Amino acid sequence: MQAKLISTVIFFTFLISYSFGQNKGVTISGLIKGKADLSALSYVNVVLKTEKDSAFVTGTVTNEEGRFTLSNIKPNNYYFEISFIGYATKKQSIYVGSLSDFLDIATIELEELITPLDEVVVSAKQDDVGSKMEKKTFMVEDNISQSGGSVLQTMQNLPGVTVQDGKVQLRGNDKVTILIDNKQTSLTGFGSQSGLDNIPASSIDKIEIINNPSSKYDANGNAGIINIVMKKNNQEGFNGKVGFTTGIGSLWVRQENLPTIRPQYTFTPKINPSVSFNYRKDKVNVFFQGDYLYTETLNKNEFVTRSYDNGDVINSQLKRNRNTHFTTVKSGIDYTINNQNSLTISGLFGSEKIIDRGDQPFFNSDNSERYRLWQFLEDELKTTAMATASYQHKFKQAGHLFNIGLNYTFHREDEKYFYDNYLPSKTGTDAFKLLSDEQVYDFNFDYIKPLKYGRIETGVKLRNRNIPTNMQFIPGVNSVLDTNAGGWATYKELIPAIYGNYIFENKKWEAELGLRIEYVKIQYDVNPNHNTYSSDGYNYTQPFPNFRLAYKINDNNKISLFYNRRVDRPNEVDIRIFPKYDDAEIIKVGNPALRPQFTNSFELGYKTSWGKGYFYSAVYHRFAKGTITRISSIAPNSDIVYAIFQNAGRSYNTGLEIVLSQEIAKWYSINLNINGYHNQINAFSVENKYPVPNTFTDEKQEIISGNFKLNNTFHLPKNIDAQLTAIYLAPDIIPQGRIAQRFSLDIGIKKSVQKGKGELFLNATDILNTMIIKKEIQGNGFNYISSDYYETQVIRLGYNYKF
Repeated sequence: MQAKLISTVIFFTFLISYSFGQNKGVTISGLIKGKADLSALSYVNVVLKTEKDSAFVTGTVTNEEGRFTLSNIKPNNYYFEISFIGYATKKQSIYVGSLSDFLDIATIELEELITPLDEVVVSAKQDDVGSKMEKKTFMVEDNISQSGGSVLQTMQNLPGVTVQDGKVQLRGNDKVTILIDNKQTSLTGFGSQSGLDNIPASSIDKIEIINNPSSKYDANGNAGIINIVMKKNNQEGFNGKVGFTTGIGSLWVRQENLPTIRPQYTFTPKINPSVSFNYRKDKVNVFFQGDYLYTETLNKNEFVTRSYDNGDVINSQLKRNRNTHFTTVKSGIDYTINNQNSLTISGLFGSEKIIDRGDQPFFNSDNSERYRLWQFLEDELKTTAMATASYQHKFKQAGHLFNIGLNYTFHREDEKYFYDNYLPSKTGTDAFKLLSDEQVYDFNFDYIKPLKYGRIETGVKLRNRNIPTNMQFIPGVNSVLDTNAGGWATYKELIPAIYGNYIFENKKWEAELGLRIEYVKIQYDVNPNHNTYSSDGYNYTQPFPNFRLAYKINDNNKISLFYNRRVDRPNEVDIRIFPKYDDAEIIKVGNPALRPQFTNSFELGYKTSWGKGYFYSAVYHRFAKGTITRISSIAPNSDIVYAIFQNAGRSYNTGLEIVLSQEIAKWYSINLNINGYHNQINAFSVENKYPVPNTFTDEKQEIISGNFKLNNTFHLPKNIDAQLTAIYLAPDIIPQGRIAQRFSLDIGIKKSVQKGKGELFLNATDILNTMIIKKEIQGNGFNYISSDYYETQVIRLGYNYKF
């Protein structure tokens, strides 16, 4: 069987291609004056031709101020032909590159019957994945095999991305910053990845993966940034899109329950209606996007054998049936005040209702005796509201602008937990409630100035974040809750930052040099009566440089060198002092003494392109100091495992990523992504303070691991497109243990109907039912092996209509 599986993997390795972002034209601007008196010359003819064969590309005339603008110019070598009555015709070379959306050739001075000006070289940018080799862009609508699911499910098919325990990883590292429309929000967490599995993919336009962020981005997220771009239309008149997706998952029971517990979810329904529209007329554009996602999911079904050092062996099963209601609404208005000034005001509302019903029985080694049954109900309501205002001023020079943005976010966590503990001779009931209200104020100012050979970017940003949290424990009969660990805590965060970025480009060289300086002040105030933790905090002022140098061997080959320094600050939930059950015998708790993890990253990339495809490769190396990880240990005189975040010392991540995209024929293309890496965590020793001090020591861990994604795209007759995706994840290390290999095969098909306005799709994930998470963990005083048969196989059917 294993040989057949390996053969299948190899076969599909050489068989859907994610389409990298389409080329977007560059805007060229300039000013023409007479050399004698430097007066602006109106109605001068400006013609752009290709340098290779003098073919006409486009042309225009200068306005009353002597300015001209040419739009939608593709990267290439060109020259201007500038003519005006009474003046000699001028020819001026221009190189349109790939680093700036706008280029400014400054002032061109015309002489009466005098020789042309010297050659001028200018830079520009096409918004194409791989042009700078730091970003890849994927259109969600092209992901046929995952259409109709959540954002997290969509990301599973993206090159370089893996999903583990509900979190995304880039190149084997989960320290990823998630943005929505280039902003951190509570929908996806400030510094965390919460909520990704509940955001409907139907609300998303595209996903950008930024492996080497520049200094204009916040410094957190050492693995990189994933930017989720929500849908927004701006076409003239009234137009929009409606859609409906339904599906079913958990098609059969992959592993039978242990005796005496409630049934696991099967044939789970999925419902996702969506609507978006906009109305644009004259200076006003009104837009709206609304999505609702209802799912029933077998969220977890983990079978565990835990062996203790004293010889005890316990078998258990943690089964979690989940119901989710997620609503997102985004609306706003764009107002063009005049040609130079515009204003956008928008709001976003999100409501996430999650109800988990779970069971966890504990048996002896041969399952002949049940020690106890733990049942729980978790009722969570998360509410998010955002208000954003952004103002843009455009100077007369194209691409010369500044932006001012204000953003307010409110996020409430209202969580209730109820637990019943059935023992052979008695029953215990416990409950606790958590209420957390997060408020975030963001202000940013950004300035961009095009130059002859690139551009400069600079700006400032200020964030003020405040999170008061209250935890109330309600112990019942025979309670095991630590009632003294409740109370209140308040997290306060202040981060002002300033950045500058310079981009240079000519026909052979590209360079980008940036520096971000952040001041961070964190204060975490806790209930003075807490039995373990006390108030804590830290502050620092740190530089975060970034650098890129690229050499263009020719038009189709480029090599780039990257460096940046980034940080991962502990999020509020990482230091939250209140204990919370992960299962009946594992309790998670935060650590106020946790400190930031600083990372230095290096990368060498190479890309070559040809008519119907390209090849991209990158060698990368990261090393982190103060690595943040969760440590599990058993406190003295207890059987409970406490999982607590700690700074574990140095860690290293070195690897090679390869992307091959090729159109084999008009009806078939492939995109193959291979990522191999070496992960290492040095030996370390830490002290877990909760519930009582105990020391944990671990030896060095290292492994060579990786993954591959193969997407096959088929363009079939009668407007039918199909996609087949193969995903293989090699064994890898996790905190205190290892995770086994995983494999899945996804398939999807869509058909364009109603003259291109309508679209039908059908897809199925993990069609071979092979995606099972198996782990081996070595703890302090125990070890365990587990297999999680959670829901991975889902069939969806959907319809979208554009109007």
